[in-house]
Amino acid sequence: MSNRLFLTIHGVIYVIFGVLLFAIPKLFWPMYGVELNDEYAIFLSQHATIFLCGIGFLSLLFRDVKDKSVYAKKLFMGLLLTNILGVVITLYACVDGIFYGLGWSDPAFFALMSVLSFVRLRAN
Repeated sequence: MSNRLFLTIHGVIYVIFGVLLFAIPKLFWPMYGVELNDEYAIFLSQHATIFLCGIGFLSLLFRDVKDKSVYAKKLFMGLLLTNILGVVITLYACVDGIFYGLGWSDPAFFALMSVLSFVRLRAN
């Protein structure tokens, strides 16, 4: 898989999730077993859009960086660390019983993105 293809897929997935968390948090979160009980919880969901879309935008903007460049290595290291943090936090939510239903898919998603980020980092 090329850097361009990986960063395009990575960016699109993150932007889609960010937009869903902003636009339809009351429909989206219950699939993961999370109830939004007040306007503050809804705001926190929408606030997460900043980070998800930000990661997505960076991925999309960096997809044209040439292979073997310092920028690509730093970008992939940043994505790897972000995705590992995602594994830890979402796995904790599953183990602690916060996430249920589709909640298991979050750590699996972040683990997959961690592996793919690591593969791209090693390739550069």
